Amino acid sequence: MEKLLRFLNSADPNLLTTIPGITRQLADDLVAARPFDSVESLLKIKGMNKKLISRIESTLEANQLEEQASAIAPIEEEAQLPEKSQPVKETPAVEDKPSFGSRAGAALRSFVRALFKLIAILIILGAIGAALYFGLPVLRDRYIVPVEQNSVRVDQLENEVADLKSQLTEVNSRLDSIDSSIEAHTASIQKLEEIQTTLENQLEANNTETLNKLNQEVMMTRALDTLARARLYLAQSNFGLAKADVQSARDLLVELQSQTSDETLTQAISRLDMALGNLPDFPVVASGDLEIAWQILMTGNVAPTATPEPSPTATTTAEPTLEVTATATP
Repeated sequence: MEKLLRFLNSADPNLLTTIPGITRQLADDLVAARPFDSVESLLKIKGMNKKLISRIESTLEANQLEEQASAIAPIEEEAQLPEKSQPVKETPAVEDKPSFGSRAGAALRSFVRALFKLIAILIILGAIGAALYFGLPVLRDRYIVPVEQNSVRVDQLENEVADLKSQLTEVNSRLDSIDSSIEAHTASIQKLEEIQTTLENQLEANNTETLNKLNQEVMMTRALDTLARARLYLAQSNFGLAKADVQSARDLLVELQSQTSDETLTQAISRLDMALGNLPDFPVVASGDLEIAWQILMTGNVAPTATPEPSPTATTTAEPTLEVTATATP
């Protein structure tokens, strides 16, 4: 240990740096802290430790550095003797460090890079926010709202289709009812024709007042049934058959009027002539005339109903408001 202390107290900084583990700074610190009188005083130097002390001892034993230190020891002792009272510390060597400008430039570059990264992040976040802010309303207006409106419209159309189906079912039911009524009137008219034929044959053989009145009643009933069927044909927009029935009823009423000279029949025949003139071009007007003729025949009075003027746009068929099947039993 004495050899180690003697070596450290006498070796110059260049010789100390030849030992592995001793840097130039540490060598200067050792020289400035001389003399050392114990290992503990060595350990007070920054950078010295027991491991390094052991390495220095091994190096001394291997390289005999002590002899070299002893050779220069008297010279250093003589140089240090006059200044024992105030030992001079050697200025430690300054390691090469980056200048302030280079450090400031590096710091500035790091700051600029960090600033650019922050700006890029902010731009990305802003773009995402703008896309959400402006894109969501557009997406809603272009896709979500039309889908909702279409859904509502589809529901409305489904309801309308259901209503139309219901109306169609009702119309079909009414048409079936009208067909049944037409068939009933047709059968009744055929029976009345047979009855009228029979009565006319009997009148030729035996012309009595009773048979004559009965024949007139059958003719009236037949005319009413024919007009009722004509009204049903108008409801079906079958204007040709309606006109044919109106003509047949008129002929019956003319024959009956010639036998009775009834003024009511004359008014009814006049209305039927108007109806024949308006068919098939003006079915609405013809339906009104037919309705008035029907009321005259049923009540014996002229109904206070004004006949509408024919119009090219009047194409809708007025549905009969009263269906009366007049039948007579001979």
